[in-house]
Amino acid sequence: MNNYQLAIIGGGPAGYTAAEIAGKAGLSVVLFEKKNLGGVCLNEGCIPTKTLLYSAKTLDAARHASKYAVKVGETEADVPKIVARKQKVVRKLVLGIKGKLTNAGVTVISGEAIVLDKNHIQCGEEQYLCDNLLLCTGSETFVPPIPGVSEVPYWTHRDALDCKELPQSLVIVGGGVIGMEFASYFCSMGVKVTVIEMLDEILGGMDKELSAMLRAEYAKRGVQFLLNTKVISLVGKDNSITISYENTEGTHSVEAEKVLLSVGRKPVTEGYGLENLNLKRTERGTIWVDEHLQTSVAGVYACGDLNGRSLLAHTAVREAEVAVHTILGKNDAMSYRAIPGVVYTNPEIAGVGATEESLKQQGIAYTVKQLPMAYSGRFVAENEGVNGVCKVLVAEDDTVLGAHLLGNPASEIITLAGMAIPLNLKADEWKQMVFPHPTVGEIFKETV
Repeated sequence: MNNYQLAIIGGGPAGYTAAEIAGKAGLSVVLFEKKNLGGVCLNEGCIPTKTLLYSAKTLDAARHASKYAVKVGETEADVPKIVARKQKVVRKLVLGIKGKLTNAGVTVISGEAIVLDKNHIQCGEEQYLCDNLLLCTGSETFVPPIPGVSEVPYWTHRDALDCKELPQSLVIVGGGVIGMEFASYFCSMGVKVTVIEMLDEILGGMDKELSAMLRAEYAKRGVQFLLNTKVISLVGKDNSITISYENTEGTHSVEAEKVLLSVGRKPVTEGYGLENLNLKRTERGTIWVDEHLQTSVAGVYACGDLNGRSLLAHTAVREAEVAVHTILGKNDAMSYRAIPGVVYTNPEIAGVGATEESLKQQGIAYTVKQLPMAYSGRFVAENEGVNGVCKVLVAEDDTVLGAHLLGNPASEIITLAGMAIPLNLKADEWKQMVFPHPTVGEIFKETV
């Protein structure tokens, strides 16, 4: 029987990060992955969408080049080549992960692993013995039980990513992160986009004021938004789908060539023999873990989407670090106080720490410090005729509680706030740091 100090099920961000760290630390590690290394994030999520979105952003830049005194001829997107480039990028990064794991001495097994008990794993005809078990089974697309959904050729994010022939019209059910990123992409590609969202605003969990501003920007570009709206049925006919919905204005319908279901993801808690471990669950049915990512069974850890704490790749990476450090006997604990959230629309929107909505809910007093992004010279130089917002939330004692940005490159500079929050910096202390000039990140110094 094959014996390892650490067995990992799932080769996504949590799994491959944990494997590399543990392998480099000298542990014997086996990693099981039934599909492709990199998981959903690399193969059909974070990286593929950003590759498509960068092509869309480049197209937008070419269309508006005249704003910067640059003359560009007719612009056209070669969608099959955009999709081919996406696939090339993914292959390159998957090979990179394989190389890292090889260098770390990790044994990678391609196949479906079944947990027999906390120390025994079955894969194919082979059994594997392990001292510690790390579960990183990830998540899957949630398909809502809409009447007629099984009768129509709906899209999930995977279908949208591989779309080589653009539809004339697209209805996106769900205005969360995935829904808005695809709305951004297809809008830039010239598709007529409608977004249907059950809540009163898009991007639940992000700052509401900035989300509304982003929605207004895309409405100007022709995207139709139906908020506080529930889809009640889907009916396919010829080359179109009729989406019936209801809201305060009554029952109506919209027709589109394609419909993309983007109402969220759910942790994969079934299969893999997880039921053999009898792990404690949360009220939402996800796997319970403590601050060290240990489950209710000693020696068994759960990282990434499986524990349901934060369905984000960067959270999974940090959780993997904490879990492996705990196995190695190092003092480390997971904190969710400052997990950045980013939506890669154009413009980008990002936030970290508390929102106004969460602080009000908790009854915590706060002050809003807010400035237009135009206070950054670099932003003005690179964003002709466009503005954005920087919002920083501080406590009564001036401690930084949260920060929220609308405007490019929000994704790259939100980390500055993401470092200030766990360090419990006061606004004045943050302001004393020297920001290079000219950078868009200076907006934080100006704001606080």
